[in-house]
Amino acid sequence: MDVIANNVANLGTTGFKAESMVFEEYLMPKAEWEADLRPDRDLSYVQDVATIRDLAAGPMVQTGSPLDVAIQGKGWFVVNTPDGERYTRNGAFLLNQAGELVTSEGFQVMGESGPMIFGTDDTDIAIAADGTVTSAAGNKGRLRVVEFETDMALRPEGTSLFATDQTPAVAVSPRVAQGVLEKSNVQPILEISRMIEVNRAYQSLASTLDRADQLRRNAIQSLAEIPA
Repeated sequence: MDVIANNVANLGTTGFKAESMVFEEYLMPKAEWEADLRPDRDLSYVQDVATIRDLAAGPMVQTGSPLDVAIQGKGWFVVNTPDGERYTRNGAFLLNQAGELVTSEGFQVMGESGPMIFGTDDTDIAIAADGTVTSAAGNKGRLRVVEFETDMALRPEGTSLFATDQTPAVAVSPRVAQGVLEKSNVQPILEISRMIEVNRAYQSLASTLDRADQLRRNAIQSLAEIPA
């Protein structure tokens, strides 16, 4: 329920990737008793083993803002945080007071030669399909877009940042779109259906446990009664 609730809460978070739980069957170890002619019964339970992310691209939405950028296809933007480089698909960028291109959290967006910095004469900012950034003052560099051998090894930090121990590789031919944002890939109808299903399963289990407890209490009360 926590995972589903987190997905629903991030329906509107740019670049968010939906998560889901992975479960597997767990068989209770059997006790051996040779004197009992009846075979032992397998007791089957379920345990959660991992949380996986759906890394499929979310829907692309036109915003018209020159600093909104989306990656079409594979690739990740690189941002500089106090804990080191992190990676994101959230291209809702801004300019801070120092003229640096930053994320909505205030982290520097990295270009191939370092942070992307703009001056007062840098008007009419344009971002080409390969990530090259230009303005009225000239070429400002190229956005750093990277790829990884295994995207599933990325660890989420916050709502749209990811960390990894892998060494990033420069994307060979990135496709970047200006004035576009990649929205969350959460499917709201599916998540709401899952939430209802989990809630009903919880209510059913709670009711079963309550009935079992009542039967136990009734049995104890009946056995404790002393015949007159």
